[in-house]
Amino acid sequence: MASFITETNHTSDMINVAGSYRILRCCVNSVGYLSDPRLMPYLDAFGFRSTAMIRTFDLKYDLISNLVERWHPETHTFHLLCRECTITLEDVALRLRLPIDGSAITGVSIVSEPTALFYDLIGRSLVGGGDKFTSLIFSWLKANFEYLFSTATEQEVMCVARAYIMHTIGGVHMPNPNNKVHLMYLSLLSDLYAARSYCWGSAVLATLYRKLFQTTKHYAVDIGRCLVLL
Repeated sequence: MASFITETNHTSDMINVAGSYRILRCCVNSVGYLSDPRLMPYLDAFGFRSTAMIRTFDLKYDLISNLVERWHPETHTFHLLCRECTITLEDVALRLRLPIDGSAITGVSIVSEPTALFYDLIGRSLVGGGDKFTSLIFSWLKANFEYLFSTATEQEVMCVARAYIMHTIGGVHMPNPNNKVHLMYLSLLSDLYAARSYCWGSAVLATLYRKLFQTTKHYAVDIGRCLVLL
């Protein structure tokens, strides 16, 4: 492959030198269980109905690895033999049906009073987490929210909907190798309709761009974030 990147630690340059081919390990965390029909009105109100239905992935790891080799960090484009191309907000809107305009997704990595936030929005008490609690583990989310009692109140259904969305954010939109989703996203789901006003599509695309940049380094071994867009 002819080198089109000036950085010496770009993976494409290393292939020219070493002649080896790298297949990345893709980090995906599908929700893995069906959402209760009673959640649908809330998932729709939050703006996550379409992506909440994505439960399995059929990713071509060798193709994704090849795309990373052709990713130009400075222009955020794939340099193909025929032309340059990239992933746009239009792709996010058409494929994931996420909002691509509205308030920016911003926050801090340290959540103040996580115990109170967790109980108010999820309806569960933290065990052993305390004020240092920062993330939700997917296996815990599935174990506690996969099934919804037939006698569940409206408030309980909304708490389960938030838990399902958190699993979707960490499993489909912005997955990473640790099988967790950061608690900072939960605070954005406190208000049912305000959550829909956030530009989730831009956040998903921005984190994917950043991960593509990081993965162009020759020493990278895995890639996460919203790989269904590739």
